Amino acid sequence: MNTETAKPTAGIDDLTLSVNEKIHVRASVERTFAALLEQLGPYNNTPDGRPLAMKIEPWPGGRWYRDLGEDNGHFWGTVQAIKRPELLEISGPLFMSYAVVSNIQYRLSAVQDGTLIKFRHTALGLIEEDHRKGVAKGWGHIHASVRARAEGRTQ
Repeated sequence: MNTETAKPTAGIDDLTLSVNEKIHVRASVERTFAALLEQLGPYNNTPDGRPLAMKIEPWPGGRWYRDLGEDNGHFWGTVQAIKRPELLEISGPLFMSYAVVSNIQYRLSAVQDGTLIKFRHTALGLIEEDHRKGVAKGWGHIHASVRARAEGRTQ
């Protein structure tokens, strides 16, 4: 007689991801927005410094993808909204290589000592635990690099 062991199913908390961050930058909103596009695009790299060869087409409907050359790569998302220098919103699978719907949103505003970036990343789908653990580190690295680039420092 064959019996199957019941396997637990994923609960709603296992299927959602929410990251919210505020980043203070000592640079103008315009300079910070430009640094954000640069960091998400050609200057994107891993926390250990390896380049990612990312491209971003900064217009509505533009792609955000990793270009591996010879028409190879990974699609990360589509620019849903862009309002220079205040808003950038991207939707798609983003960094995950499995069935997930993600949305990231950057809202920039001028504050007394520079720019405040309000960042939000939400996702729905089967999110593996290693991605869940690494997402804050990855975004933290990107945001530290945006800050350094906007403030005229390299990281």
